[in-house]
Amino acid sequence: MLSGERKEGGSPRFGKLHLPVGLWINSPRKQLAKLGRRWPSAASVKSSSSDTGSRSSEPLPPPPPHVELRRVGAVKAAGGASGSRAKRISQLFRGSGTGATGSGGAGGAGTPGGAQRWASEKKLPELAAGVAPEPPLAARATAPPGVLKIFGAGLASGANYKSVLATARSTARELVAEALERYGLAGSPGGSPGESSCVDAFALCDALGRPAAGGVGSCEWRAEHLRVLGDSERPLLVQELWRARPGWARRFELRGREEARRLEQEAFGAADSDGTGAPSWRPQKNRSRAASGGAALASPGPGSGSGPPAGSGGKERSENLSLRRSVSELSLQGRRRRQQERRQQALSMAPGAADTQIGPADPGDFDQLTQCLIQAPSNRPYFLLLQGYQDAQDFVVYVMTREQHVFGRGGNSSARGGSPAPYVDTFLNAPDILPRHCTVRAGPEPPAMVRPARGAPVTHNGCLLLREAELHPGDLLGLGEHFLFMYKDPRAGSSGPARPPWLPARPGASPPGPGWAFSCRLCGRGLQERGEALAAYLDGREPVLRFRPREEEALLGEIVRAAAAGAGDLPPLGPATLLALCVQHSARELELGHLPRLLGRLARLIKEAVWEKIKEIGDRQPENHPEGVPEVPLTPEAVSVELRPLMLWMANTTELLSFVQEKVLEMEKEADQEGLSSDPQLCNDLELCDEAMALLDEVIMCTFQQSVYYLTKTLYSTLPALLDSNPFTAGAELPGPGAELAAMPPGLRPTLGVFQAALELTSQCELHPDLVSQTFGYLFFFSNASLLNSLMERGQGRPFYQWSRAVQIRTNLDLVLDWLQGAGLGDIATEFFRKLSIAVNLLCVPRTSLLKASWSSLRTDHPTLTPAQLHHLLSHYQLGPGRGPPPAWDPPPAERDAVDTGDIFESFSSHPPLILPLGSSRLRLTGPVTDDALHRELRRLRRLLWDLEQQELPANHRHGPPVATPP
Repeated sequence: MLSGERKEGGSPRFGKLHLPVGLWINSPRKQLAKLGRRWPSAASVKSSSSDTGSRSSEPLPPPPPHVELRRVGAVKAAGGASGSRAKRISQLFRGSGTGATGSGGAGGAGTPGGAQRWASEKKLPELAAGVAPEPPLAARATAPPGVLKIFGAGLASGANYKSVLATARSTARELVAEALERYGLAGSPGGSPGESSCVDAFALCDALGRPAAGGVGSCEWRAEHLRVLGDSERPLLVQELWRARPGWARRFELRGREEARRLEQEAFGAADSDGTGAPSWRPQKNRSRAASGGAALASPGPGSGSGPPAGSGGKERSENLSLRRSVSELSLQGRRRRQQERRQQALSMAPGAADTQIGPADPGDFDQLTQCLIQAPSNRPYFLLLQGYQDAQDFVVYVMTREQHVFGRGGNSSARGGSPAPYVDTFLNAPDILPRHCTVRAGPEPPAMVRPARGAPVTHNGCLLLREAELHPGDLLGLGEHFLFMYKDPRAGSSGPARPPWLPARPGASPPGPGWAFSCRLCGRGLQERGEALAAYLDGREPVLRFRPREEEALLGEIVRAAAAGAGDLPPLGPATLLALCVQHSARELELGHLPRLLGRLARLIKEAVWEKIKEIGDRQPENHPEGVPEVPLTPEAVSVELRPLMLWMANTTELLSFVQEKVLEMEKEADQEGLSSDPQLCNDLELCDEAMALLDEVIMCTFQQSVYYLTKTLYSTLPALLDSNPFTAGAELPGPGAELAAMPPGLRPTLGVFQAALELTSQCELHPDLVSQTFGYLFFFSNASLLNSLMERGQGRPFYQWSRAVQIRTNLDLVLDWLQGAGLGDIATEFFRKLSIAVNLLCVPRTSLLKASWSSLRTDHPTLTPAQLHHLLSHYQLGPGRGPPPAWDPPPAERDAVDTGDIFESFSSHPPLILPLGSSRLRLTGPVTDDALHRELRRLRRLLWDLEQQELPANHRHGPPVATPP
């Protein structure tokens, strides 16, 4: 940097030269790290309930009202607190005759992964498969008990509750009796008849509500739905199998039976009058009863080996009957009628159906025959299973119910650090299927897109799929080593390909040769056809550069080496374009984790090349010259030649950084859409990308520092002429705005020559307009500070502050500003030269007018000057022989300290910061390559990759690149 300082005695000195090390960078890379990055936050919820009469021997402390109490086995089977709701539904409404060996109402530990199905998948039940009953209550009794909170809403006000021990077989009536005993209102359920009637007077209610404004753990409670539990229902199972939605909470309340029935009827009446609540709550009521009743609604299948314990058959049947009555008879009649219609339709399609009458056949046969008549959907895309893993559990048709469909194994195997299990639409239970294996997006407009998860084996039409690709109707999609699907989209109609894309174009075509990076794109073609296609690629103008990961290092090194050597006649942004093609190929074609590694290697190669170039320039332009050897000042032509390589790297790195930022943002956006923003592997990839972009930031900052250093070093020797030269030479006419450099006064040509050389250099290198403005902003900042400091020094030694000299300086400054205005830099120059202009304007005021001015008026007219600078100019102003400054120029006492202690020189450390451009890259990677020099370099690199591939083949299999047949 340059910083002016006062010379101790003697003639005034212009300034001192320093290396600009104070530049700091405000990079959008740090803003990039904040986009699309959301991290799960943990929130702790506390309960504020009281239990004055609780037993001291309770095995567990009372949890908050919204926390579920689950047995250890059930928690493991359901996947912990983050278990899937679909998993619980599938365990309730699907027969467990496929090998489930766990205990509990939510599926045991032996429940296979294929049982975790969404209800929308409409699985065909197995032939001749009965509905297995729930394990007997005697088996459940071995499960450890849990602590259940029962709030005395009808007995005491506030949030008081009593904690009771409950097991999976504890009924609502038993818990009512236990709670009444804890409240001191009744005895045990086996007590006297009077105590039994007291138990009959109360009912256990399942209340759903929202906590008040205090939050989930607040004492305030507002119940919105209430349901009276049947005496034989199991509250612990109800709480375990049916969770409240987010924002809601469940608790059990003890109320009077009449009051509870009245509140329940009022809630249903309000829902009926509203027209929205009843349809959603009443089915939930029926499902809750069916779930809490366990196997009450299911009759034991043959060979199930389980049944109700001895002596409890009559009671269980009576409970089953009461639960069955909760479903309306009208619904049962409609169901029977629809079943009869399906049976008739199935029989009408069977051979000999016309001569067959429906007799007393087994109802299961009709259902099985009906379910075998599958009709694909007509308005939604779907996947047709061609090969599965378990025929008894796999579906035939998988329908896409959303625009984004996720295949996976589900469960909690991918959950790390307590994060929830990934959302999965279709569960596949093969051992090589990942928890989130593959994602398909099919919007209203074709084509659909398929994207494999990291490390997931996926094939597309027989080729290994590493990145996102288009999915057309008829394509084959393989997941792992077992599942093979065909994608179908009825919405496309006849617009799809007439021939399946995975069929060869010619029967018996030979397979492609080895070592071809793009051989999979040429499958099914003959030798001549493949050669022509390869020749078209090698010589084509398509902006594509395909390579294999093993050739990446050689390719990147060749591009950087050619750019550093300046070989060929590439366009200014040619290196950035070629490197961006490599980044684009990695982002589209190669595996997910390859892009961060490529960016790191690319950034290191660029940094090394720039460092070597800086050392070469430093060796030719040393800071310290040997004694006795005069320093030769740099000319504008010499500095332009030295800085051209650095300016090219700054321009190319800036555009490449913008392009990389776009790719990283796309990566984060795709991760957010798939719910993988907290995936550890993705976080590691983003960190690697941040490190690579930090290296690119460092390259841009260093090239900018070196460029402005050598430009300001050249200006150092030319700026004094603006204060010393006289533009009013004999016979000379002042040039107007927009004049050529040769028409300017001789004293101004060296300074303007540096500005013109910098302007031509930035234009030839196609530097980003934002960096061009900041480069000249720094040059003008340096020029303003240097001239102002020199002006302050000139007034101390000899008479310099006088009207005639000030008019010459003002004229020179106006000529410089007019020339910069014609070059398109007028606004920037006016902003940075403002302080020097105001100081010169003060000296240009006529002497008579200046003597009439006071300190306060001068401070108002020249606000940019500090009190110390203003006092320095006034105290050294030449009023005439023997005349000193008038008393009106004396500063007031309030500003005397600022005048005595203030610095009259400008600081070079207050330069503007370097702000990198934030926006889209100017690189154009679409459409054919129109620049001939860039096309020649692209062809050279493609043939280099071809030679590298040929070197891996045996000698007798190598051959030169094919040549396209002339038309």
